[in-house]
Amino acid sequence: MTPRRTPPKPPQVQGIYPENEILQAKIDLLQATNMVDYAIDIYQNLHGVDTPSQELLDRRAVVVAKLKELQGSAEKVVAFLTNPALVKQLRSDKAYNLEMLSTQHEIGEQDIEALYNYAKFQFDCGNYSGAAEFLRYYRSLCTNSERSFSALWGKFAADILMQDWDEALEDLMRLKEIIDSKMVHSPLTQLTQRTWLAHWSLFVFFNHDSGRNAIIDLFFQDRYMNAIQTNAHHLLRYLAAAVIINKRRRNILRDLVRIIQQQSHEYSDPITEFLECLFVHYDFEGAQQKLRECDEVLKNDFFLVGCREEFVERARHFVFETYCRIHQCIDVRMLADKLNLEQEEAERWVVNLIRNERLNAKIDASAGTVVMGSTAPSVYEQLIEKTKQISHRSFASANALIAGPSPPMV
Repeated sequence: MTPRRTPPKPPQVQGIYPENEILQAKIDLLQATNMVDYAIDIYQNLHGVDTPSQELLDRRAVVVAKLKELQGSAEKVVAFLTNPALVKQLRSDKAYNLEMLSTQHEIGEQDIEALYNYAKFQFDCGNYSGAAEFLRYYRSLCTNSERSFSALWGKFAADILMQDWDEALEDLMRLKEIIDSKMVHSPLTQLTQRTWLAHWSLFVFFNHDSGRNAIIDLFFQDRYMNAIQTNAHHLLRYLAAAVIINKRRRNILRDLVRIIQQQSHEYSDPITEFLECLFVHYDFEGAQQKLRECDEVLKNDFFLVGCREEFVERARHFVFETYCRIHQCIDVRMLADKLNLEQEEAERWVVNLIRNERLNAKIDASAGTVVMGSTAPSVYEQLIEKTKQISHRSFASANALIAGPSPPMV
């Protein structure tokens, strides 16, 4: 699947930070992993030498020795799992699998735990495909729920790093189901795990085809909104961006603006401030300035850079639409200024918008104005909108009843 977003240019190319500092930061980060060969390449590039430091060479020898040790410990179970004919013997019944492996292949629980350690070490070495495969099999054999949960997090990370967004989305939903299970976690642990899941979900939501709807559905659930408001106010930026870009989710814009107002004393950025300026204060000059700042934010945001053009286009649409609600006759030059466009460009933009959105408006070219017609929704349109809101609230209430009451906020 082709990702939606365009990856941002490396910081070295953008010139935001000195290249040497970035390379050194990479080496420091790699110290906590077993990706020694990668660290050696960066070290040689940083210092302009052909041979790495003795420390890195010693570290590489340790990693290779440990890899061989873990490979030997997991040899029996790996040999079984790499044989398609033998893998077909596995069933969904874990008890049967353990009994079959023990009696027919002399594979015990210690061998299965060796598989977990081997998979984790493979992940630390940067072999994400192998790690994801072994962790998937480990979860089908492991009877320890906590260990299995940890393995699922590892597989989720591996799928993200391989950019396998369909598989990563499935992992995300499995993690959510386990986290929301009160039999497994305490309220405090649930809150922490939901916060982590909300952060990691950004990789999936801004790359998967259905991600822009999924982030809205997840973040607006009471439990996850509680986690965001308690531990991660900055995630409101990504929720706000998703709502602005998503043409079909305008019905929740009012709720989003209310939440942004409530959290404004804790967190704000140009994206959330843009919505406040436009829909709370009706400050078009302020919204214009914030839109310029939003463009700079999106250019340097890892998750939003691929949505930059679409975001700016939709934000301009919001400005135009809101301005039209309180003005019947609009000067195109003034509108161009509020949209950060040249006058001719603004005229073309308005013409396309009127045509594509079928707005009740016309352009007076001689006077240089846009004349708005009546935009009051019909009774039928009001009924449809109310029905949609009732359906959404009923669905949310049903989910809340099935899942039980939310844990107390910590």
